[in-house]
Amino acid sequence: MAEFFPDIPKIEYAGPKSKNPLAFKHYDPDEVVEGQKLKDLLRFSVAYWHTFRGTGTDPFGAATLSRPWDDGSNSVDNALRRVDVAFEFITKLGAPFYCFHDRDVAPEGDSLKATNQIFDTIAKRLKEKQKQTGVKLLWGTANLFSHPRFMHGAATSCNAEVFAFAAAQVKKAIEVTHELGGSNYVFWGGREGYHNLYNTDMKRELDHLATFMHMAHEHAKSIGFKGQFLFEPKPKEPTKHQYDFDAATCLNFIGRNGLDGIVKLNIETNHATLAGHTMMHELETARIHNALGSIDANTGDMLLGWDTDQFPTDIYGTTQCMLVILKQKGLKPGGINFDAKVRRESFDPVDLFYAHIGGMDAFARGAKIAARMRKDGVLDGFVKNRYRSFDSGIGKKIDKRSVGFAELEKYMLDKGEAAGNESGRQEFLENIINDYL
Repeated sequence: MAEFFPDIPKIEYAGPKSKNPLAFKHYDPDEVVEGQKLKDLLRFSVAYWHTFRGTGTDPFGAATLSRPWDDGSNSVDNALRRVDVAFEFITKLGAPFYCFHDRDVAPEGDSLKATNQIFDTIAKRLKEKQKQTGVKLLWGTANLFSHPRFMHGAATSCNAEVFAFAAAQVKKAIEVTHELGGSNYVFWGGREGYHNLYNTDMKRELDHLATFMHMAHEHAKSIGFKGQFLFEPKPKEPTKHQYDFDAATCLNFIGRNGLDGIVKLNIETNHATLAGHTMMHELETARIHNALGSIDANTGDMLLGWDTDQFPTDIYGTTQCMLVILKQKGLKPGGINFDAKVRRESFDPVDLFYAHIGGMDAFARGAKIAARMRKDGVLDGFVKNRYRSFDSGIGKKIDKRSVGFAELEKYMLDKGEAAGNESGRQEFLENIINDYL
């Protein structure tokens, strides 16, 4: 079979002194960090949509990316060829996983029945390539946002037949994900939200979204799919008010609708920043609620107010991510998915390799730096000491809820004044983190 990347060798680990741009400087898949090989800790995944479907278009310009294997059509033959391209790329890169939306891999037909048949044809090829290469599916999801039928949303649409169509599409996507051995299934909101309340019944839409998720879970159980369900927080894309705005909003929705223990979160860096949070904040919010399931690894441009989906290269950022991820000993069965795209000016196929190598190296460095910090206890020790007043005396009673306002009032009336505060030493800690970087 002809190679689509004939000039690209398999990407190997060469060490930090290497000058080879097609080699890993920091990601050695077999290096052990906190008891796990990096390949098992990081569980890297290639995003099918950006990597193999991205064209370089933007709101002001046409496609720029050179993809000699792609004829630009939505034919089944082109989709099948794209599968071969994808698995050659992923195996040469050495990533263990990939992710897709249903419409990334398989075009729509002229009816739902025809669309499902096309999906089955492509899924058969995907399964064959997985078996040949050992590459696995991290998660699947459905595109419920591109087609005009979803202009008012999918699960939250005011049109019951659109809800039904979306349910049928997700049913099939879950079945294909199950057939391909996927470890997770993602609910990616797309157009689940609204632009103004004059024409919106918010309660009814949120109730429908919860019903949709429960239906999906019930169907998954009925076919024996044991993968993890993930809900992806995302703000302002493309509606003004998204129902899945950030981690806290999603967790509130999950808790209020009986989805605890059924749905966890897939956190994306660029979505976090667009919601006005850091990625570390979103990860920690999910983690402390036992809901951190997986992440989409990218970054935004702080000078642009939209979802630019750039590859992560900021070691400070990846270290912050890994400080949280290591607290829960990794993300399995989730992983680190590169929901990121090359810039439209980076149009050569080789740029796909440069981008992924950089992202994988950045997270490997972040993992090793975070592990050293954790081993030395530079943050944990400081935090533990900062809250030590709750480890004994009145603080311990507060934590145990063995006192109320009356007892606390008496305690303070007897004391007269609270003990003095201590410095939070934020700048001191930032300097320490910079020393590790």
